[in-house]
Amino acid sequence: MITGSLTIQRLLGSMKKLDASDLHIKVGVAPTYRIGGMLRAIDSPPITEDEADHLLDPILTPVQKEKFESTGNLDFSSSLPDGDRFRINIFRSGAHTHAAIRRVKAEIPSYEQLNLPPIYSKLVNESTDGLVLVVGVTGSGKSSTLAAMIEQINQTRAENIITIEDPVEYRIVPKKSIISQREIGIDVADYPTALRYVVREDPDVVMIGELRDHATVLAAIQAAETGHLVFGSMHTADTMQAFSRMLEFFPPTERAFIRTAIANTLRAICAQKLLPALEGFKSKVVPATEVLLGTGLVKEKIREGEDNDLPALISGNTGADPGEGMHSFALSLAQLVKKEAISRSMAMDHAPNREALDSMLKGVEVKASTLVSRLKKPGG
Repeated sequence: MITGSLTIQRLLGSMKKLDASDLHIKVGVAPTYRIGGMLRAIDSPPITEDEADHLLDPILTPVQKEKFESTGNLDFSSSLPDGDRFRINIFRSGAHTHAAIRRVKAEIPSYEQLNLPPIYSKLVNESTDGLVLVVGVTGSGKSSTLAAMIEQINQTRAENIITIEDPVEYRIVPKKSIISQREIGIDVADYPTALRYVVREDPDVVMIGELRDHATVLAAIQAAETGHLVFGSMHTADTMQAFSRMLEFFPPTERAFIRTAIANTLRAICAQKLLPALEGFKSKVVPATEVLLGTGLVKEKIREGEDNDLPALISGNTGADPGEGMHSFALSLAQLVKKEAISRSMAMDHAPNREALDSMLKGVEVKASTLVSRLKKPGG
């Protein structure tokens, strides 16, 4: 319970103490945190209409207030004196202000902290140009993954990195690289304007916060074609949806050209979804991942329009360590069960192909049963 007067600063400060990922402000309910994937309202009276309309005033600039009043929506970032940052979306509902707030820790997380497989680091290490996409639904950890990737470059290579974000979530401190982080609505009006000038700013690495339309996808592909390493995110559930979405942004008459451009530039599409971890695991949530790598065969299939063959290529790695290369969600889920990070039922609930996962899990169970029987034998 938060005692005393309810202020936005106190609500934000409590997110760190509670290890909450999100905070929701809505009329008629108490402030509600998301902790370990579950929504938990605080022990407080429901927020009134007047409280909701003015609770966030202390952290809004006059320009931001004006934009919200005219559009009914606003994305921005804010921070506390301790360095914790927050991605904030406020929106009008029932003629009053509601808010969804995501806590972004001040320190950029490592791959290990994010429980990401080794292929993510390997991919960044081996890529100096081309297109890398991180995709997933809202709240799947895309921004943290992209920050970890950019930070790996920052720590290991002398590059000029330019990010275009809405809003900027992680502030990256230059190390071996030099960095410019441009925030939509503050540093530049919109994505098209930022992308129109980005290649004139002598970048080696470009990070586009979200590929959301024809203009951003085309700009990302063109930048990758001209020798830049381009990172971006998309709101799609898996790798195949991301590929299909990119094509859908273009009319049918242009899709052959776009296929060729994607085939020439694609390094990887990394999809992820966050799942609640079992009690006692080292973190509260873990990502299930799917990775499509731009291998020669994958590029050939894309170029020739043989998209239906890609899922089979993704599922082709059934080795002991899917984290080293291309792999499916089913294989990732099986490995999470094997590591006792998630339950079998949780894996089955989130499996795109339940039969494939069931087969993999039976293989794990058979191996485990064989090991136990061996241990029970004398001298085992």
